[in-house]
Amino acid sequence: MDAANDKDPLVQDQVRKSLLTLGKHQPDKILSMCQGYLVKHPKLIIGHRVIILQTIELVLKCKINDVSYPKIKSVISLASDEMTRSKDVVPDWQQAASNILVAIGSKHINDIMEEILSKFQPGVLPHFFVVQTLASLSDSNVYGMVPFLNAILGTMLPMLGMAKQDNMKWVFSSGLSRFSESILEYLANLDKAPDPTVRKDTFSSEIYAAYDILFCNWLQSREAKLRLSVVEALGPMSHLMAHDKLEEQLPKLLPAVLSLYKKNPEHYIISKSLCQILDASVNMGSRVLETQIDSLLVILHQQVCVPVDYSNPPTVKNHNEVLRCFSILANTFPDRLIGYVLQKLENSNERNRIGSLSVLRHLINSATSVMEIKKPFILASIKQPLQDNNNKVKKMVVQVISAMAHHGYLELDGGDVLVKFIVQHCALPDITERSHRPTDPEDVTNEALRAMCENTLHLFITTVGRMTDVLWPSLLSYMTPAQYTNAMTPLCKSLILLGNKKKVAQEPNFMIDFNEQANLPSPYVLMTVLLVNASFPFRGRGRGIPSLTLLGVLSPNIHPQTEKLWEAEIPQLVQYLEESSEDTINRKTWEDSLLEFLSKSLVAIADDKWTSQLVMEMTHCHTNYNNFLQEKNFLYKCTGVALRQCYNKDVVRKQLQDILITSRHNDVIEREGVAMGVGLCASNHLDDTLAKLEDFGKSDAFKKASGIFGLLKDKNDVDIEKMKSTLILCYGYVALHAPEDKILSRIDSDILRNISKHFNTKVLGIKVETKDLTMKLSLMKSVGLIAQAISTCVRRQSYMFSRKQELMGVMMDFIKSEPVEVLKTPIRQQAMTTCANLINLDPVLTENENFDMLRTCLNSTFGLPPVDADRGKDEDVPDLQQREVLYADTFSALQDLLKNVLARDLSPDGLQSIFKHIEGWLSSPQDFERERAVQTTAEVLDFYLENLNVKNMIAFHNLGALLGRLAPRCTDPHPKVRKAAMDCIYTLLYIQLRYEGFAVNHKDESVESLITLRDKLDNPDHSVLYRTCSELTKIISKRLPQQQLNTLIFMLFEGLVDSQSNCSRASSVVLNTILKTRGAGLQDLVPEILEVLHIRLQVIAEEQVKVAVAQSILILATQHLQTVVNTLISYPLPFDNWCCEMWIALGADSTIASQIIELIIEKLNVMVPFMDKKESMLRSNITKVATSHPLAMTCALREMMLNGQTLDAVVGLFPQLFSALLVRLGSSVGVQLPKDINSNSLSQDRRSSGMHPANFDVCGVSVEALRILLARAQLEEVVKPLDLEGAWEKMKDTQQHTTGVSLLARAMAKHAGPRLPGIVENLCPSLSNIYECQRITITAFFSELLNHHVVTELMMMDMLMNNMMERISDPCSTVRMLAVRGLGNIAVGSPEKVNKYAKELLAAMSSGMEEKDDPGKHITLEAMSGLSKVLVYLDRKNVQLLVVYIFMKIKPFLENENDEIRCAAITLLGNLSKFGAGEPVFKDQLHNVLVSLLLHLNDPSPEVVKACKFAMRVCAPVVGSEQITAMFQNHLLEDKGLHYGEFINDLTKHIIQDFPSMLNFYHITVVQFFKSNWSEVRAGAAMFIGFLLGNLPEELFSQMNMGNVTKGVFSCLLKHLLASFLPSLFQADNVHHNLPTPGVNREHKTVLGFDHL
Repeated sequence: MDAANDKDPLVQDQVRKSLLTLGKHQPDKILSMCQGYLVKHPKLIIGHRVIILQTIELVLKCKINDVSYPKIKSVISLASDEMTRSKDVVPDWQQAASNILVAIGSKHINDIMEEILSKFQPGVLPHFFVVQTLASLSDSNVYGMVPFLNAILGTMLPMLGMAKQDNMKWVFSSGLSRFSESILEYLANLDKAPDPTVRKDTFSSEIYAAYDILFCNWLQSREAKLRLSVVEALGPMSHLMAHDKLEEQLPKLLPAVLSLYKKNPEHYIISKSLCQILDASVNMGSRVLETQIDSLLVILHQQVCVPVDYSNPPTVKNHNEVLRCFSILANTFPDRLIGYVLQKLENSNERNRIGSLSVLRHLINSATSVMEIKKPFILASIKQPLQDNNNKVKKMVVQVISAMAHHGYLELDGGDVLVKFIVQHCALPDITERSHRPTDPEDVTNEALRAMCENTLHLFITTVGRMTDVLWPSLLSYMTPAQYTNAMTPLCKSLILLGNKKKVAQEPNFMIDFNEQANLPSPYVLMTVLLVNASFPFRGRGRGIPSLTLLGVLSPNIHPQTEKLWEAEIPQLVQYLEESSEDTINRKTWEDSLLEFLSKSLVAIADDKWTSQLVMEMTHCHTNYNNFLQEKNFLYKCTGVALRQCYNKDVVRKQLQDILITSRHNDVIEREGVAMGVGLCASNHLDDTLAKLEDFGKSDAFKKASGIFGLLKDKNDVDIEKMKSTLILCYGYVALHAPEDKILSRIDSDILRNISKHFNTKVLGIKVETKDLTMKLSLMKSVGLIAQAISTCVRRQSYMFSRKQELMGVMMDFIKSEPVEVLKTPIRQQAMTTCANLINLDPVLTENENFDMLRTCLNSTFGLPPVDADRGKDEDVPDLQQREVLYADTFSALQDLLKNVLARDLSPDGLQSIFKHIEGWLSSPQDFERERAVQTTAEVLDFYLENLNVKNMIAFHNLGALLGRLAPRCTDPHPKVRKAAMDCIYTLLYIQLRYEGFAVNHKDESVESLITLRDKLDNPDHSVLYRTCSELTKIISKRLPQQQLNTLIFMLFEGLVDSQSNCSRASSVVLNTILKTRGAGLQDLVPEILEVLHIRLQVIAEEQVKVAVAQSILILATQHLQTVVNTLISYPLPFDNWCCEMWIALGADSTIASQIIELIIEKLNVMVPFMDKKESMLRSNITKVATSHPLAMTCALREMMLNGQTLDAVVGLFPQLFSALLVRLGSSVGVQLPKDINSNSLSQDRRSSGMHPANFDVCGVSVEALRILLARAQLEEVVKPLDLEGAWEKMKDTQQHTTGVSLLARAMAKHAGPRLPGIVENLCPSLSNIYECQRITITAFFSELLNHHVVTELMMMDMLMNNMMERISDPCSTVRMLAVRGLGNIAVGSPEKVNKYAKELLAAMSSGMEEKDDPGKHITLEAMSGLSKVLVYLDRKNVQLLVVYIFMKIKPFLENENDEIRCAAITLLGNLSKFGAGEPVFKDQLHNVLVSLLLHLNDPSPEVVKACKFAMRVCAPVVGSEQITAMFQNHLLEDKGLHYGEFINDLTKHIIQDFPSMLNFYHITVVQFFKSNWSEVRAGAAMFIGFLLGNLPEELFSQMNMGNVTKGVFSCLLKHLLASFLPSLFQADNVHHNLPTPGVNREHKTVLGFDHL
């Protein structure tokens, strides 16, 4: 209950249905629940209450008999309360309650009335819905309510005066209307009434009293709704009023009612009431009514003329009520009424005439007795509306005629005019052009009117028996006039019904006396007309079957001898038509059947006189069909057949003469018909026909235009060319139909001679060829017909047609003369049709002639613009419909020609000779050209299959080529091309099956599945098309012989660059599917396939096709990996873009990529990377020149790794790949490209294509490959620092190569540690390679790895240590240097391992410092640097015994000219000092070098100065002087400046104080540095000796060798002076000699502080 008021109307409806269903089973319970719910919820919203009340109503209506009486009482009380609870009118709520009371009132009227009347008390204005309920009860229960009405009316009458509100007036009026209707119904059925004593006068007084109030007061109300309610009540109330009262009121009542038409837009209620008032008046015989008749007729006629809107029921009802008014008046005032209506018919106004006709029709049908005497008058009056051209009027006229037919009007004189009107309108044409204005919904089209007339004519025959004699046989008179042509179908059907009626009833008038009834057409004409009608059986709404059937019905009347034959033949013809349609019927077959039927009929008649008469009648009928040229064409053929059967020579000649003279030669269709008729005649009258044609050619008609003056005459004035055209055509058809045993001898002598004579006109003795289109077409058609005739004859006897080549040449000239950009004429079509006929004759065309003919025909047709192309304002071009026919005929002719050519050589070679002309058009960029090409191919292939007769199993050698061209077209953008291409493939595969020996009717399951695939081609979705193409290819692959596979594949290669992207993609789909399924057997073709793909890639623009080609390469690689790799490796270097794409393609499959990478790595490991070559015979320099194969493989790896799909392969083989490329990198540094780099290419042309771009170098390729490898392995963190540090360029530089490799190793160690074990393992074997460059690269890599702790973490230390120790003795000094560096790096990377390898490390370093073969001392430098690093972590015990040894090794390098070596030596000295602490020997050695260290504090190299500071700080504790130690540690700070002079001054003081015994040693040592190469050091030495001597006490001077000091100082000074003055001398001399001045030595700037001496 709660859900009954849901927001969703569907839920409300479902709740209501559910409650009703429950109520049907338990009505009391549901009613109680509903009642309880309403009582429980007194404030329920109106809508919800309404739904509950409606549910109660529905239950009561269904189950009123099953509801208990107490429940009825309670529901009555509830409904009454709900209805009257609100004093205001609430329609939905109160109406729902009222409906419940009405529903109960159908059975419990007394209880209802008890309840209602309690609320209908005298003197109190009742509730609106109380009155409404009483009215509704009177409708629903007439017999129950009428007994109460007298009392109700008595109570109601006083209330009428109390009603002031319009709504109360309305409900009282409505109640009175329905009370009156109930009373009238009760009185009309007293036999069924419970109280038959009730009379009309029982209510008369009350009704009149009520009438008085309604008419006098309420009818004048301004409220239209109230006025209508009042007038609606007045109608039935008039029947209950006393007669005298009604008679008294009529003069006021009728005008008042009529006036309401103008005041109210709704007229139905007014007309209904008026009709009831008129009926009441007529029934009581009112005399007053006559005084009102004129005004009544005027108003009623106005109403009947109002157009009826059948979509608006009130207007229809109003119209019917008005017609009823006319019927009522007609019975009382027939003359006045008929006269008025017929007078109104003369008014030509559409509405007026239609209204009048509708009244007339109604009166004819409803007032039969009254109208009987008026029939002649009405017949005469109806003629005027017959002339009306308005279809709406005509429609009403037809309805009137139909009514008249049923009431015998048409049998009277003048009735035939009405029949003629019906027949005329059965022939109405369709309206082809519609107006663009809005259509009138009441408009009557020609088609609708015609259909109405046809139905009317049919009804005349089937429902109006008396019309049979009226219409038979008079309807035959309408068979011949041209204006009734379109009425043939209904006429024939009507005559069939009439004739069969007469025939079955065996009525004597079935047989027609044509002599007596001269107005009827003769039997000859009837037979002719019906045959011509049947020739186009679907015209005129399907006139063929009725015409033939009527011919059968009329057979006794045509000729008695035809009856039996036609009984057998006509049903067969009818059956053929029933099984055909306008689109499917074969015109030629049907016409031939009719002509054969005529021929058989004439044979059966066997009466030459009758036949002669038929021929003459047929000839006379020709003019009847001047507007129906196709029918006339057929009539000529019928005439020809009749002439053929006629044996009266005079008649034959006369009729031939008449035909040739009277024909309209300007019309092509008629011309054709004449020629065919003449040809048919010649089959039995050859000599007479040829003679008559020759006579006609010589007649005056031709002589009028002979000579030059005739040629110059205006073409419009002369039809000679058209007449000649007819004559030329006649000769062609004569040849075609002439007897085979007579014609060959007449071809040249009579036929071709006359044709040539008429086609070429001589002017002044010169032959002038005509340019007239008609004559050209006639010539071509005639030649074709002659060729057909010869073809028929040569089946029995051989014949060499000598003029074949000449005529073929003429046809080709005609085609070539046609404009290629437009198709205006049938020249092409006719020329090709003629060629198709000529091609079958001997002699056979040569190969060149055949080639030229096909090329000319195809080029002139395929390139024509589309049929619907816009032609602008070119008036010569036919309209679209004509162009469509012309195009269809032209291409049909082309296909017939191709089929005839193929029939001469039905073999694969013959097929190829045709297809080679078509295949170029298959890939045209124009849709229409591709469509024509593929549809033509389909036709040719179908013909080939249908006519194939395989006697020997031979190879269908061009199958692959054909499939390769057609398969891609299955995804063409144009749907018709797609489907036609699939049809072609279907046919091709069946041709192949036939060649394989299968039977004609064999069905291959896989090939048949193409039919299903064809349906999928309707879907334009590319993905669907490509899937379909792939499925198609699988079927092709299954059926294609192996020897055809190569051709198919290479043809598909051409399709990759198709002008249509869809098809180029499809080519790739087919190619890849074929390669997948059959590629395993293409081993020998792989290099050639790859070469073609390489070439195709260069011109493929479609990206998807490139991707597919890449897939093709990948597929080949899966099947022939070694061959593919070897082929691609041999391509010219550097690889061009397309070769690179091919390599990249191979990376798309991880498995294949892995196999290729492994293969290349294996080959790189064993192949010679370069060759040593002398630059020239004169020079001994050796140049490294790269070998091409390893270089190509490196390029291949580089390109493959560019494919993102190689990730898995690269990651899986990363150690091997990295190692191989690193080794390859080492082999590439400093290696040059060979001059004959592409000497290993497969062919000369490939070699020549190789170029040497500036950016292509051997090492660069390896570096790029290595970088791409790292990027592909997702080691961006490795690549980034290498990019920033310029490591890649360094790797390529011979001088910085090891630095670059070290940077690579560092990045790998930092960011790719887990990958290193595999790399190290793969690199180790290469350390023993014979190639020094490879060992250098690997050692550099390993050396840097040892600089990182990851080596220890990944347990690679032992392996690397061992390898480094082995390389210590390598023949290459660079390798040894790098090995020493690596060992030293252990201290940085894995310091905890230093003591483990102490012995080896110290031995290696010591060995390095003693290296003899070390010109640049690089090994020594690395040894000292390494030892410095190692000493930091070595335990004392491991070094203690070697300290002095090492010290002694270091000492020589302290004065080395190389800054780095000095720096390394000094640093090493400092690091060694911690092991010498407490060792007297070390202390002594330290004092030996102390002077050197002090002097190098002034070293020109900042790094050496820094090293000295470091060494002296760490060695200070060993010196043995606390003051000196403090000085060293306080003043020699690394990042702090030093005042050298002050420092030395203070230091000498401490030396003098702490080491007086060593002063002699110090000054001797210092003096030695006066010879130093560095001025700074010499200056320092001088300063040192100066400060030493300056601070020396006198007592200690004896320890000094002053001679040495003086000598040393002097030598130092002299060296300084020479360094200062010599440049000046050199400068003067150089100026004199114009020489450049040498630079000034830095020594010049040294300032010596000797002023204190």
